[in-house]
Amino acid sequence: MPRPTAAQLAYGSCTVIMSTLAMLLLSQTSSGVGIAVIALAALALGLLVALTVPLPKGREAAAGAAGTATAPGTAGAVGSAGAGAVPARVWAPERREAVSAGAESGRRRPSGA
Repeated sequence: MPRPTAAQLAYGSCTVIMSTLAMLLLSQTSSGVGIAVIALAALALGLLVALTVPLPKGREAAAGAAGTATAPGTAGAVGSAGAGAVPARVWAPERREAVSAGAESGRRRPSGA
């Protein structure tokens, strides 16, 4: 499992602190059970925020250069693709119709020529 980045730690910690204070002030609870429930809810919210912080562009580019295939719109962790991974973009030539010499299929000549 990769280590959390500094941004993930900062956003998660700030979320835990701010949401705990806000919920304690809004609920005005003084019981131990109420405080414990609020603390657990704040920790869960902080974990959710920390996990949804996008990865830096450097890691995404490194993952793409290493040959890992990711779906469009995903962060793509390094090592998430299997051994038989297919590259994300595969170049395919366009299909063209065969035209014989002198034959103009479907083209009309200009009326003035």
